[in-house]
Amino acid sequence: MPGFLTGVTPYAPSDAERYTRLRWWPGLTLGDLLDKAADIYPDREAFVDGRTRLTFGQAREQCNRLALGLAGLGVGPGDRVLVQLPNWNEFVAAYFALQKIGAVAVLLIDRYRQHEINHLIELTGATGWIVPEQMEKVDYRPIIADVCKANPGLENVVLVRAGSGAELPTLEQLIERHPLTPEALRRLAALRPDPTAVAHMGPTGGTTGLPKVVPRTHNSLVCGVEYAVRAWDYVADDICLLAGPVGHDLTFSKGFLGGVFTYARLVLLETAEMGAVCRTIQEEKVSAIVWVPTLANRLVNYPQLAEYDLSSLKKMHSGGAASQPDMIRRVAALGCTYYNGYGGTEGQTTISRREDDFDTVCGSVGKPTCPYDSYRVVDPLGMDVPAGTPGELVIKGPGVFTGYLGNPQENAQAFTVDGYFRTGDLARIDPRGYVTLTGRAKEMINRGGESISAAEVERLISDHPDVVSVAVVPMPDPDLGERVCAYVQPVPDVTLTFQDVIAFLKQRKTAVLHLPEHIEFVAELPHTKTGKLDKAALGGDIRAKLGVKG
Repeated sequence: MPGFLTGVTPYAPSDAERYTRLRWWPGLTLGDLLDKAADIYPDREAFVDGRTRLTFGQAREQCNRLALGLAGLGVGPGDRVLVQLPNWNEFVAAYFALQKIGAVAVLLIDRYRQHEINHLIELTGATGWIVPEQMEKVDYRPIIADVCKANPGLENVVLVRAGSGAELPTLEQLIERHPLTPEALRRLAALRPDPTAVAHMGPTGGTTGLPKVVPRTHNSLVCGVEYAVRAWDYVADDICLLAGPVGHDLTFSKGFLGGVFTYARLVLLETAEMGAVCRTIQEEKVSAIVWVPTLANRLVNYPQLAEYDLSSLKKMHSGGAASQPDMIRRVAALGCTYYNGYGGTEGQTTISRREDDFDTVCGSVGKPTCPYDSYRVVDPLGMDVPAGTPGELVIKGPGVFTGYLGNPQENAQAFTVDGYFRTGDLARIDPRGYVTLTGRAKEMINRGGESISAAEVERLISDHPDVVSVAVVPMPDPDLGERVCAYVQPVPDVTLTFQDVIAFLKQRKTAVLHLPEHIEFVAELPHTKTGKLDKAALGGDIRAKLGVKG
């Protein structure tokens, strides 16, 4: 397969031939998606942020000018360029400009700092970085200075929204100085990459350690996006709010790329503060939202919710953590269809459907979006288990990646001998193809030899009407090894006790093994930079309270 970079695992030739022959891979580049939108709807308003409003045609012009500017700096095919921007319209130009010249965008969420950035430069071999000069109260200039000092191979740093007198090239200057003459457009067209080439690298959002990197090809990403938008009824008439970081896979793939694919209008909001979210829904007539359940919870629990007109909001896709039944009910009470989902940077994607009943939406994460991706549940020996039986979820297909960048040891553990990615998620698949997550292979609590699913205990406790959110972690125990510890966030102004929760679970005839043996009540649960529950922090907290080291 042409164009594959060092450290990237190519698709098996037989798989690539099949995906291409059956048109599961569409043969489009990511740059083609923006071109199609601009060709069909040049004057349709497409991208809205706090400063500017761009049509598809205007966005393409900015993208093409910037692409020429980056090429003039020496950025070329296969070069890795970090893109670390908040939810600004400049992200549109930066991302698609790289796609037009065959460079590889490495997405970083805006909160990454020197430690993570240096690691990702070393891992990806990045030679460029597109970054704000300042965002809100964060001055990136000292961060840039530290990173450049540590990475002499970082040749091209491009500032965004820089003040006058900037010593580095700016995105605005590169756009302004490169007109789209016929000759320039011919040069740009000649740089269009092969759709089988790597287009994008996404760091994983793990809760511990430094991130791994997932390479994705144009074909793989476009394939995954196409079927995901169909699953949750994302259409051209939608006005979709992106409030989570656009550098995070859920917001990026399901929201951002999905909007370009369907020709929807995207409203990029650089804060997830609920007052700003509600004002934006009201003022922009937002019809759709893509985000994590944490933010959905905050919305339905926002004290001033009734002060806003949210009647335009008709659909919400959420994934990345458990969705609680009470929250789903309250979303439905807003007149909004809730699409429960599961996914990952590696390409796994399931979504519930509009016609699904309440129990299906609450009790599963839907079914796979791409009908050509294969989802299996296997036992510890790698053998398929009967439908409805729990096991590890493994996946393979045209929308799934083929290996972490430059990490053969990890890949040896992460893939089966027949090329299926081991998600590390425990699940069961019913005869209809709906997936229910039952835990993480690494989140099982071993209580005296009994394996207890943290996800199952979380599901049981989350049914309590006064619980906003819950996370279950193992608590060290000198006798049994581990016990079940739950961190519970109650509804505001409600006092819950350990006895209240246990009585509720016993009333539901919960098995003794699934009763938490210790509960910490907190005002809010901690989250990672990508919006997921930070169980590493909770595990450290309970060990510290017990005086256990490590």
